[in-house]
Amino acid sequence: MPTVSVKRDLLFESLGREYTDEEFDELCFEFGLELDEITSEKDIISKEQGDVKAEGASDVILYKIDVPANRYDLLCLEGLVRGLQVFKERTEAPRYTRVNPADGEPQKLIITEETALVRPHAVAAVLRNITFTKDRYESFIELQEKLHQNVCRKRTLVAIGTHDLDTISGPFTFTAKPPADIKFKPLNQSKEYTAPELMNLYKTDSHLRHFLHIIEDKPVYPVIYDSNGIVLSMPPIINGDHSKISLNTKNVFIECTATDVTKAKIVLDMVVTMFSEYCDKPFTVEAAEVVYPYGKTCIYPELPYRKETITSDFINKKVGFNETPESIAKLLTRMYLKSEVIGEGGEIEVEIPPTRSDIIHACDIVEDAAMAYGFNNLKRTIPRTYTIANQFPLNKLTELLRQDLAAAGFTEALTFALCSQEDIAEKLNKDISSTKAAHIANPKTAEFQVARTTLLAGLLKTVAANRKMPLPLKLFEISDVVLKDETRDVGARNNRRLCAVYYNKSPGFEVIHGLLDRTMQLLDVKPGREKGYYIQAAEDSTFFPGRCAEVFAHGQSIGRLGVLHPDVINKFELTMPCSALDIDIEPFL
Repeated sequence: MPTVSVKRDLLFESLGREYTDEEFDELCFEFGLELDEITSEKDIISKEQGDVKAEGASDVILYKIDVPANRYDLLCLEGLVRGLQVFKERTEAPRYTRVNPADGEPQKLIITEETALVRPHAVAAVLRNITFTKDRYESFIELQEKLHQNVCRKRTLVAIGTHDLDTISGPFTFTAKPPADIKFKPLNQSKEYTAPELMNLYKTDSHLRHFLHIIEDKPVYPVIYDSNGIVLSMPPIINGDHSKISLNTKNVFIECTATDVTKAKIVLDMVVTMFSEYCDKPFTVEAAEVVYPYGKTCIYPELPYRKETITSDFINKKVGFNETPESIAKLLTRMYLKSEVIGEGGEIEVEIPPTRSDIIHACDIVEDAAMAYGFNNLKRTIPRTYTIANQFPLNKLTELLRQDLAAAGFTEALTFALCSQEDIAEKLNKDISSTKAAHIANPKTAEFQVARTTLLAGLLKTVAANRKMPLPLKLFEISDVVLKDETRDVGARNNRRLCAVYYNKSPGFEVIHGLLDRTMQLLDVKPGREKGYYIQAAEDSTFFPGRCAEVFAHGQSIGRLGVLHPDVINKFELTMPCSALDIDIEPFL
């Protein structure tokens, strides 16, 4: 879920009243949000960089609010306040209107056919006679960043550009050129750069380097010019410095270039609806004309209002309450879905505004009705079903083993299901190609690149983080790993495993072996080669040569135990010997 940071006092001023932290937390819960943290800029810097770096930072109280991932209209202070005010029935939802320019000629954005190789779509609009303050300006920039990270999928689907319209002149041209042919002064730089020079410049930029891969291998780069040849932006990387907006900007030209035109329309609608309230004519947006290659012309923003019809019986049945159509219509209106009862059959007409792109099905309307009613107000009822609930056998076995392994003196750990490639391969003396690991297509950090194929790496990292604790350290975990499997429809499967480690001044192989024997005793599996369990010497690069054994049960290999290789110990920044057990528990069901 995206997290929105807002200044507490500014939020309360916009809401028209003050709340205690507990009251606002309750309000967020009622509205389907979560007050995640109460902090300040100084506290954040202090936690991340230390008290010295935090000196001089702001002490202004910040509320960090978790917002549902599909509620793009709540990603800024303006949308948050508007939604809460409508929810509390202090105001009505505004109606957003697209208007024509006063001179009758809309700004024009012309797309050339060369863009088909990189970003074929674009939309545009104008916010006319807008008034920025420092807080409004910061919120405007922050909303763009939130949208880029969320619906824009880190600018791969959509990239937003905002420009001071008074510094440029239309019509504008969105084209694509060879990198060497593009030269301009980028935002907040003092000189001009060619596109290849820019790509090299931003390879060390902590923010922009994450977007370079989107176009760096393309034969042409997208670029937007005005009628005088001034570069507005090179999407999705950087805007030009010439047209940058400031607190004094009165007219904002907004362009969104995209590979997905539907997402581009949503993004443009969100930006203009959130900040059109600061225009001289609130909630009005000036239209812009986009001309596609081969003559197709579109007017944006669309700001679509659409209507859906739903019955009160359907909502009552799905939610589990018994409300009148009028009451349900009122509940939906509080959720920014203006509704009214039509006819005599309990039908409700719901108007969905351009800000609610998350409403795509009747069940979304039902969810909003339940939220407005209050989940805590729903009466508990016995489900109307003849089935008898029963614990999943694998989970039942897991719970029983957890209790007894804890009774054996081992402490349970719970580690991340995602890890780095290094954790499951190089650090365990393995080759990544032999691990059957499921890779994340677009990992956010190097720490979460693959789904774990073993629990051992997570436990060793836990031991490393607790090296100062008294010895011995005896940890275990029973959880799922993920393995590639071509026979499954999703190409991978979960596998429930038990892993335990013993860390002390001596390897303690006998302790781990004893834990294996105790586990088999609990599973009622007796020693023996025919129908029981046994171990035999094996070689594994993760373990010390000659100190590794393969575990067999019911005639099949279920895992390994042994003393870890010194190289593995060192790679996890440990200094003492460690023994480990790693077995599959699914065969014992």
